Amino acid sequence: MGMAVGGSKKGQVSDPNIVPLIDVLLVLIIIFMVLTPKVATGLPTLIPQPAPKPNPQPESSTVVVQVMPGGKVMINEEPSDWDALGARLSDIFKERANKVAFVKGDKAVSFAQVARAIDIMRGAGIEHVGLITPAVATEE
Repeated sequence: MGMAVGGSKKGQVSDPNIVPLIDVLLVLIIIFMVLTPKVATGLPTLIPQPAPKPNPQPESSTVVVQVMPGGKVMINEEPSDWDALGARLSDIFKERANKVAFVKGDKAVSFAQVARAIDIMRGAGIEHVGLITPAVATEE
């Protein structure tokens, strides 16, 4: 590519050679395209797992802490008190691998009492605390 300015050809005319520059740029583009890691985008998925083999001795793994009106608390239908709740739950879950328990609050109990039970359960080493709610009646 060149351009001549003026009518006379006096002196040297410098025409820049662009072809090697374009070749170098194309090679660099190809190198960066090859070296750029391909980032996989998508949603994380979980594949179905095979059903676990049944244990010959099924353990009663479900632990339900019930918060009753009047400041009463029960662990699986056994009466307990707030001071001993954490220690009893720690003893129950000491040797269990599955640290899941549930909280069930009565309608007459404030949420602060249920939150107190959840806090004690988390302090006792229970990793997952679920809430048991009354069944919702559907109108037809």
